[in-house]
Amino acid sequence: MGACAKDYRNQAEVYNNDFEQNNLVGISGGEIETFNNSKVLGRYNNGGFELSLTNLPEHDLIDISFDLYIHDSWEGNKPGQDDVEGPDIWQLLVNNTVYINTTFSNIVCQPGYFCDPQSYPANYPNYNNNPKSGVSNRNLPGACSMAGVIGGTSLYKISKQIRHSDKQLLLKCLDKLVQKNVADPKCDESWSIDNLKIKAIRL
Repeated sequence: MGACAKDYRNQAEVYNNDFEQNNLVGISGGEIETFNNSKVLGRYNNGGFELSLTNLPEHDLIDISFDLYIHDSWEGNKPGQDDVEGPDIWQLLVNNTVYINTTFSNIVCQPGYFCDPQSYPANYPNYNNNPKSGVSNRNLPGACSMAGVIGGTSLYKISKQIRHSDKQLLLKCLDKLVQKNVADPKCDESWSIDNLKIKAIRL
């Protein structure tokens, strides 16, 4: 093993939830729905959840990973006239510090047409990434406005390591979606997560 390799002397899984058992212990703002024959945490629109963990073992890093589903008609960085349609921002916070602040675009980009960019995998404002950049699966059906349309939902595998040594951890995932021109915003665009895992790592 090279000299620069990370030395994970101790890893403790402190949270693991696939939501199939409707387990919302420790979660504030929890909602569970079925998407693509699996239970997910969500769907959310202009909302989100908080997960509170206490009595963590001694550690230097927190490793957070989960599946993020971006459902239906997210427009990425698009501001729209009078900020009617965007930008469509998603955030991850730990102990009230923002670690991910990005946008997603679910637009099916046709050759020869300009497509509004998204920030992910960079943070907003970044205008250099095409719709669905960094996507893990682009062939899932939409949840509502694009229900049954292949490509209507995009799956992103989110993984974040954060320097953290507190006994308590407060994880927040939330959005700032803008759609002032639709009758049912949640049906127009929403998000959910699955397979949430958190590890405490001692170096």
